[in-house]
Amino acid sequence: MGEKGFDKSSVSEIVKAAGVAQGTFYLYFQSKSALVLSIAKNIIEDFLSEANALPGPEESTLKEFLTNLTDLMYHLTLKHKKLIGFIYSGTAYYSAFKEWEALYIPFYGWLEEKLAYYKTQQKLKTVFDLPYLTNYIIGLLEHGAEQVHLMETQGFTEKVSKEQLTTFIYEAIAT
Repeated sequence: MGEKGFDKSSVSEIVKAAGVAQGTFYLYFQSKSALVLSIAKNIIEDFLSEANALPGPEESTLKEFLTNLTDLMYHLTLKHKKLIGFIYSGTAYYSAFKEWEALYIPFYGWLEEKLAYYKTQQKLKTVFDLPYLTNYIIGLLEHGAEQVHLMETQGFTEKVSKEQLTTFIYEAIAT
């Protein structure tokens, strides 16, 4: 699928390249579209695994936490650049948005827990509802990282993009 694209790859070609039987494929996936969700889930799990290794709110200021989170998002977007590009091509053919959003629930929960700490320490504006805020922050971070590493937007460097994005989020949410 990485070579031919989502729409031009058949399940038989996928299993042949993977070295598994077609029946084995269907034990795990109902269709090649379901494979897209599985790949996305693995990327999110990788993010959470690495995110859990970051210094927590008790060990870092809000600005430091946001900087570390931004660095991680850009790092993992670059690391999974080809898979993310493939996922986007696959989602054009797969519109199960509820299932897609469900993949993000652990990610949202992780960030919400971290932001709740800053809120109790009065480092976060109280006007924000944390479930909305976590969704927006993750969306902004993904967009910024994708502009640099997937779309390769002219004039966008990783360094400046990360600085601008971290400052934007911090200035918007910090007390």
